[in-house]
Amino acid sequence: MSEVPVLTEREVSRSWQTLFKAGGYNEETFTKAEELLDELRGESPLRHRLQVELEELRKLQTTGN
Repeated sequence: MSEVPVLTEREVSRSWQTLFKAGGYNEETFTKAEELLDELRGESPLRHRLQVELEELRKLQTTGN
């Protein structure tokens, strides 16, 4: 059974910044962001911060701001 490589917090953070750098968000972007969150431990402060950020971005996207 092969192990799936897990990203470090630094790698997740860098990928997150790249993902949202362009400014145009869609459902595919949000799905990729959720996949990045899944790479982090449940108790990770970074996971909590990015989860809150993702929720805020979703709200902005649905309100059209």
